[in-house]
Amino acid sequence: MARYQVILAYDGTGFTGSQRQANSRTVQGELERALRKLGWADRVVLMAGRTDAGVHATGQVAAFDLDWTHTAAKLLWALNTELPPDLVVRDLFPVAADFHPRFDATAREYRYRVYFEPIRDPFRQKYLWRTWPAVDEDALVKNASIFLGTHDFAAFGSRTTPKGTTVRTVKKSEWKRMPDGEWQFEVRADAFLYRMVRRLVFVQVAVAQKRSSLEKIQHALSKQGTLLAGLAPAHGLTLVEVTYGSRE
Repeated sequence: MARYQVILAYDGTGFTGSQRQANSRTVQGELERALRKLGWADRVVLMAGRTDAGVHATGQVAAFDLDWTHTAAKLLWALNTELPPDLVVRDLFPVAADFHPRFDATAREYRYRVYFEPIRDPFRQKYLWRTWPAVDEDALVKNASIFLGTHDFAAFGSRTTPKGTTVRTVKKSEWKRMPDGEWQFEVRADAFLYRMVRRLVFVQVAVAQKRSSLEKIQHALSKQGTLLAGLAPAHGLTLVEVTYGSRE
């Protein structure tokens, strides 16, 4: 018996989220279904974290114990043979028996994709949020750094456990403009609150569209005020990487 770590990529469009739910199609459920065909008999696969319905991933992490007598490469091939087209194991390798993809993680990184156009683009609509009016691009780039460091993000998400803290440390927060006019927000933190990244994106875009102000974000970070209500849509969000060890 060995414990394996897997790196998962999936198109979140057809899933009700990553975490197993009764009577719903989930990433965890599909992975467990594939593993059972390979002789896996445990009750649950361990996941690094939860992604909401519609959210994508290129670097989700899971772990499971399996009595497998062949190579890791053959296990990777066998799993991908059993998985549906919108879910794939990108990498697989044995790890320590006490490895936990959630509790051993030191950082997570997300990317959010958005474009600013008055008319929708059918070829980008599935993976990017379209919003209008246009933004003040300089403000969008400049304001992202306000989230760097350790803050109480209670105004930007919900606790992941009933008594958990809402304090998080953000190590990267930046916007990048792509050649085709797409904008990408990249954010890296020790952990995230539920729906925190979608909230961060929404309020930044609102400020850059002059529907809110940077001062209101500053006040929200110091728990002295409220913010414009709203979330960026789930389909623009991708979990890019979960990090283990000392990498910043």
